[in-house]
Amino acid sequence: MARALQLAERGLYTTTPNPRVGCVLVKDGQVVGEGWHERAGEPHAEVHALRAAGTAARGATAYVTLEPCSHHGRTPPCANALIDAGVARVVAAMIDPNPAVAGQGVQLLTLAGVQVETGLLAAEVRELNIGFIARMSRGRPWLRLKTATSLDGKTGLLSGESKWITGELARLDVHRWRARGCAILTGVGTVLADDPRMNVRDVDTSRQPLKVIVDSALRTPPEAKVLAGGALVIGTVDVPERRAALEAAGAEVVLLPNLHGRVDLTALLAELGRRGINEVHAEAGATLNGALLDAGLVDEWLAYYAPVVLGHAALGLFDVPPLADMAQRRTFSLCEVRQLGADLRLRLRPA
Repeated sequence: MARALQLAERGLYTTTPNPRVGCVLVKDGQVVGEGWHERAGEPHAEVHALRAAGTAARGATAYVTLEPCSHHGRTPPCANALIDAGVARVVAAMIDPNPAVAGQGVQLLTLAGVQVETGLLAAEVRELNIGFIARMSRGRPWLRLKTATSLDGKTGLLSGESKWITGELARLDVHRWRARGCAILTGVGTVLADDPRMNVRDVDTSRQPLKVIVDSALRTPPEAKVLAGGALVIGTVDVPERRAALEAAGAEVVLLPNLHGRVDLTALLAELGRRGINEVHAEAGATLNGALLDAGLVDEWLAYYAPVVLGHAALGLFDVPPLADMAQRRTFSLCEVRQLGADLRLRLRPA
């Protein structure tokens, strides 16, 4: 199963909207076939492993990181493929949270006389597919917020200058996380201040995430770099001439106002979920950061710290309403600490 998990990780950047899945076929103590799901619309991990094993699959045990599918999607059911190949036993790390499967694959295998077990390395597989699981179980993707600050929690100078707070290794690490995401989320303030590209660079990937801009009044300039290759602009009011200019630049405009005239961020994430987005990588300024935090939409926080101090008057990290008392503070649990050159990256989740 550990090998199947390694194989599944090869699809880290490419399988969206599908989960990352690996499969290893073992017979008489020997691996006879293995495979992983590479991208949506192509064969699943089990099919690749069965093709590699050939007739040796009969009587083998299949170790697969997710319950074999039981429905016809873009590809035929993997449970049927395992049955037809004569696999005797299936060990699945976890049940597929997709309602179209959700135990039906296990049932299909069991009815065919295949021995089925689940639970092995389930926690590790859940981490690998945390966005897919989030989308299937709650209808919205996993949102991972990235920040890069000085030791005193500042993101840039009052002049707007912010490049570069962190070093080259930290920035490369950010691009790996961007590549993992299905969408990159930012705000119009960041677009206007920095004119960022918000794409993946210096990482070997065949897929660029969807770029999403929170822009209530459609102020994103049509010539903004972020629009290159297309983007989704989320506004609240229709300004026809601005909308037309954005659409002419290749953007799609969607209006999602809330009761206060701002973008409904919960509705935004639900919309991304409907589009098959599993993981959202957010890089924004204090306004959008604060709004996401205040709405309880931050699932994970990548906090990069450079060993520098910018001072009290520099730009802050989260624009949130003042707290009445310490009981209202947001508390996070520390999942990981990693040094990247001179910088630190903390990975945190809400406690």
